[in-house]
Amino acid sequence: MPSSTRPLILLAASASALVLAACSTVGPNFKAPAGPSGPAAGGYAMAGDIAPTGVKLTPESRVAGPWWQAFNSPELDAAIRQGLASSPTVAEARYNLEKAQQQVAAVHGAQLPQVDANASAQRERINLAAFGFSGFPGLPPIQSPTINLYSIGGSVSYDLDVFGGKKRATEKAQAQAEAAARQADAAYLSLSGNMAMQAMTIASLRGQIAATKDIIADDRRVIDMIRAAETAGGEAHSAYSGGLTQLAEDEALLPPLQRQLDAARHQMALLSGKSPAEWTAPDFDFARITAPVEAPVSLPSQLVRNRPDILQAEANLHAATAAVGVAIANQYPDIKLSAALTQEAIKPGDIFNADSAAWDLLGGLTAPIFHGGTLKAERKAAEADARVALARYEQTVLKAFVEVSDVLSDLGSDQQAITSLELANRAAEAGATDAQNALRLGGGPMVDVVQAQRTLSRARRALVEAQGRRYSDLVQLYAATASDWGATATAASPPAKGR
Repeated sequence: MPSSTRPLILLAASASALVLAACSTVGPNFKAPAGPSGPAAGGYAMAGDIAPTGVKLTPESRVAGPWWQAFNSPELDAAIRQGLASSPTVAEARYNLEKAQQQVAAVHGAQLPQVDANASAQRERINLAAFGFSGFPGLPPIQSPTINLYSIGGSVSYDLDVFGGKKRATEKAQAQAEAAARQADAAYLSLSGNMAMQAMTIASLRGQIAATKDIIADDRRVIDMIRAAETAGGEAHSAYSGGLTQLAEDEALLPPLQRQLDAARHQMALLSGKSPAEWTAPDFDFARITAPVEAPVSLPSQLVRNRPDILQAEANLHAATAAVGVAIANQYPDIKLSAALTQEAIKPGDIFNADSAAWDLLGGLTAPIFHGGTLKAERKAAEADARVALARYEQTVLKAFVEVSDVLSDLGSDQQAITSLELANRAAEAGATDAQNALRLGGGPMVDVVQAQRTLSRARRALVEAQGRRYSDLVQLYAATASDWGATATAASPPAKGR
């Protein structure tokens, strides 16, 4: 075998052997926390909670397409898609995910052999006197030469990772990327839920404004009736003053409602990633929004696998568990192997000659002996951090269950309130009609008309507000149960997620 090729063969053989080196992994292996069991796995209700109607508990809650399409509103669908495509909040979550994915690649690269190339050209003066060559007796002093030195070569190094510290670091980075992906999912779900909530707020306020305007129109009709009765001599002037007072009170209700409506429309523009001057929120109307007949709600055992915030907390727990393995591995010896080949010559043309080659193989072991308790403390801190992550996960799960319980109870109360207010509204309408007819026929006082009108005004406003609350609570139900958030994200074509 030619001597010039022997170092190259040794270098290649060393690199191959390093890649195949076996290693173990210290530290705890992550296991996902068990889901709820027993009574908690079957539902959300506390004893005494009001049971909602139109809600079905199911192991897997799914709707046809993105969840908001259950309301059958093209305006809502278009607005939310606009928001998912343009929102800076969603963009931030997407870029954070991209960053985390690249960090995984960077950490994983440290597990592989590290190969580097180097080349240099330098000019130097060699001080022979420093090596004891000052000349020979009777001869002129030897002059230190000035030479050019050219070199080119490469090296390969590999950390055997005998105890798996680098593997655990990669596992930690992958779990952190998973947490970033779940955070992006949460951003999509939160944005779609908030936009739907604003849409329901707009529809409710527009309904309240319409009801208030109808009430004002009724007030004006009552005033006309009072004028007619007063002209005929059948009513005192005080009744006319009472009618004007009622009209002024009802007209005063409009500006606050309009102010709330403007704020809701502006907020929806913000959520859509536009300024109010760039984008105008649709005129949402409950007449064009259909509440789902039956809303699917996943069981608690499935909710922990659906909600992005729970999945994010689980991924953070995984990362903290892997960090314990990293801290434990740091307490054990580390073995690194390396090999290098360098060609050096004082003339460029001689650099690839066989006698210009130099090579070395190195195996190094570093073992911690005394670090003042730092490594032990870092391990204990990592273990404590893992316990913190577990507590946060458990708190996140409990919070999710409470949110679903709250909204289910609210929906039950909403239905009871709407049923009662519908009855009260019909009774108030009948009472107002009877009072007006009695006044017109001369059989009733004007005070009864004014009082009946006030009762009707309160009943109409209360019914519209209750209907708006029910729609908003339905939106919260879909968001709280993370109903088909995958379809939510798909609507805006986000990065792929590993479901």
